[in-house]
Amino acid sequence: MSARLFPATVADQFARDGFLIVPQLVGAAELARLHKAVAASLDPPLGPLEYEADVRYPGAPAARDAPGGNTPRRLLHAYTRGAEFRRFATAPRVVRRVRQLLGNKPIALSQNHHNCIMTKHPGFSSATLWHQDIRYWLFDRPELVNVWLALGEERPENGGLLLIPGSHRLNLERGAYDADYFLRPDLPENAKLIESAVPACLAAGDALFFHSGAIHAAGRNATDRVKLSLVFTYRAADNQPIAETRSARYADIPC
Repeated sequence: MSARLFPATVADQFARDGFLIVPQLVGAAELARLHKAVAASLDPPLGPLEYEADVRYPGAPAARDAPGGNTPRRLLHAYTRGAEFRRFATAPRVVRRVRQLLGNKPIALSQNHHNCIMTKHPGFSSATLWHQDIRYWLFDRPELVNVWLALGEERPENGGLLLIPGSHRLNLERGAYDADYFLRPDLPENAKLIESAVPACLAAGDALFFHSGAIHAAGRNATDRVKLSLVFTYRAADNQPIAETRSARYADIPC
């Protein structure tokens, strides 16, 4: 595979499934630098960040003053948090692939969505229910690409992602979702969709590229080690965020 572009067959896979994995997008030396940068933000925890207690997902502590309530969930604003994160986010091996998936157009990195280090700790991690990111985002077109870099091994046992192939092409009715825009597993048609989900098993340095419309979920971390992931979201430059919404709060970064 080219260092900077997907073969046509791989790009076709993304169009069909809504996601693909690039093995070893990042090597050992860069991974070590990223881990050092993450550690500097975790010990002690440096804001802005989101705690497990804030999300109120299944398994999360009930409040920040409850046991485990001070467990970090996301270290926010990764792009401005450190040079190592910026270098990865704007690296040609990332940017050129994303451009290809978005129709070979100029792109921009969103500072409003993802743009974070996901931290899933043992003991107090929560589960993320089935959802599409684009249900919460507001752009001219529902066509964005997320790049999820595994800083360590990811599998279902430690809360790795599960995705439903082809779900980015679905046009589900509002009633398919609950009040918080999570997919309702009690509906037979949704249960059938969930049965088709596959795990995104990643090694350290692997990257998952997935469409903002791909339905995905993640369980709790049942291991004894923290799972760390660096996540950025990109849009085509002509796919503008809707003014005066969360999607337009901070200026995006041309890439």
